[in-house]
Amino acid sequence: MHLYGTQNVTENGHLTIGQVDAIELTKTYGTPLFVYDTALFRERAQGFINTFKNAGVQAQVAYASKAFSSVAIYQLAAEEGLSVDVVSGGELYTALKAGFPSERIHFHGNNKSYDELILAFDSKIGCIVIDNFDEIVALKQLSEARQQKMHVLIRVTPGVEAHTHDFITTGQADSKFGFDLNNGQADRAFTLLQNHAYLDLQGMHCHIGSQIFDTAAFSLAAKKISDKMGEWYKESGFISQVLNLGGGFGIRYTEEDTPLQPAVYVDDMIKAVQQEMAAFSMPMPEIWIEPGRSLVGDAGTTLYTVGSQKEVPNTRNYLAVDGGMSDNIRPALYDAKYEAVIANKMNDQLVSTYTIAGKLCESGDKLIEDIKLPKAESGDILAVFCTGAYGYSMASNYNRIPRPAVVFAEKGAHQLVVKRESYEDLVKLDLPLTIGKEVNR
Repeated sequence: MHLYGTQNVTENGHLTIGQVDAIELTKTYGTPLFVYDTALFRERAQGFINTFKNAGVQAQVAYASKAFSSVAIYQLAAEEGLSVDVVSGGELYTALKAGFPSERIHFHGNNKSYDELILAFDSKIGCIVIDNFDEIVALKQLSEARQQKMHVLIRVTPGVEAHTHDFITTGQADSKFGFDLNNGQADRAFTLLQNHAYLDLQGMHCHIGSQIFDTAAFSLAAKKISDKMGEWYKESGFISQVLNLGGGFGIRYTEEDTPLQPAVYVDDMIKAVQQEMAAFSMPMPEIWIEPGRSLVGDAGTTLYTVGSQKEVPNTRNYLAVDGGMSDNIRPALYDAKYEAVIANKMNDQLVSTYTIAGKLCESGDKLIEDIKLPKAESGDILAVFCTGAYGYSMASNYNRIPRPAVVFAEKGAHQLVVKRESYEDLVKLDLPLTIGKEVNR
């Protein structure tokens, strides 16, 4: 049995997270419940930050907050000295409400609205990552009308394909994101932005995919982008201040996954960039990276209450829980794999094989197929590991199911950071019918 971060087992067979009994958490906050091990988040953050420090390389480590966005997680990121990247006005607004330093916010997205850009300028954020030519036009108009400077990066697709699921691979040539590095698009964007009065071009950004377990793809992307930086330097004297190599650092969901330590990813990136900068006699840029899943993914655990069971003879045994695809869409969307335990029977023998079914009215609402567990009973607490990334952030109200609560746990203390939705929350934006057959209601 693989445990993550501060997870442990008590003498009476209960799972603990952050030195807090998971069963007691469910009694206090109910289920489904997301529980984050904030000590593991801190450890990972410092692992990335300290590797750059030890190498003497200027860097920003930005939490990719689409993985999980809330006021409390932005405050935790700020405590650890991270920057953050946001991909919508909503994420930007949440970070600002959390008091996150605006100069350490980077704004991404392939279709930023004009209102979102205005919010970014009003907030004086640190950087906008430009994704397409239409955005260049909009940013020029906005910055000139306001006579306000803004740091920008050009997002490029380097043509490096990481070995991941098609839906989460973003560095290949036909991606919806960024300017192609190889067909002249990136060069044209550079020409449009170079020496602009208000848009201060700092360098380039790429993101080659997610759940990456080796350093070769990152090193190749770093080399290709550094080569382009060298071209621009030779042709125009432009010196890139920033090279943002994105995120995508893998975590362990199952025993088949073999993630690397933060230092391994970062060291190889640094070496690749240093080699290319030396070849072009260019100064070393500040390196930015954007870990998201690798900060919160295995720091998060979802606790469910076991309900009904159904045996299909000679086929499978279904074990139903009180959540499902409304709080974790990834198994249905990506065929994502997870491991789980019965949190109140950690010392029991694994004697039964179950398919974990959600409660939603969808035949595809299965969280885990064919997992070995102790004999389960109604009322047991199922803990699904590594749900901290893209669980709550992709949650929905499908079937009118309220979103779960979120709790942080650390050093024996626990705190509610996102309240559980109520039925009243589900209807508070609804309005009654006022047109049609019966207008006087």
